[in-house]
Amino acid sequence: MNETFTLYKLMILYLLKKVKFPLATTQISDLMLGMEYTNYFRLQEALSELREAGMIEAENTYRRTLYHLTGDGARTIRLLQGNINHEIRRDIDAFVEENEYDLREAMSVKASYYLNTNHEYEARCQILEGKYSLLDLKLTVPTKAEAESIVKNWNLSSQDIYGELLTKLL
Repeated sequence: MNETFTLYKLMILYLLKKVKFPLATTQISDLMLGMEYTNYFRLQEALSELREAGMIEAENTYRRTLYHLTGDGARTIRLLQGNINHEIRRDIDAFVEENEYDLREAMSVKASYYLNTNHEYEARCQILEGKYSLLDLKLTVPTKAEAESIVKNWNLSSQDIYGELLTKLL
């Protein structure tokens, strides 16, 4: 059982190495649960142990957690990826190849909100390309409901808003 659990952790590290950008819990779940490698609780346990060991870092944003591979995680998977059998690596490679655009696009749009020192809410909306920011917008609103609405609508309409801004400004 312990070897199987170690394999789950190696699979997560391998997946994060292959995509070279952060993934949300749901995206990791799509692979691990969708291909019936493990169940949700074991996946959460594996993610938690990888975080505690410093192999991955978690970034909490509005309603999702993004996982990044750390230097220690990258070194570990480089040394141990041979412990993942060829068929599983092939499945992960195929998953990344088939879904890379969707995985990357989902991670290029970020939105969150927080209560500032003036007791107003700031919604931060971003579009990223790799590590570079294409747009970073902060909007201050008086209520939590308005901030939540901005975040929700940004996640649904960011590309249209970005295009409209460029049209208006150029």
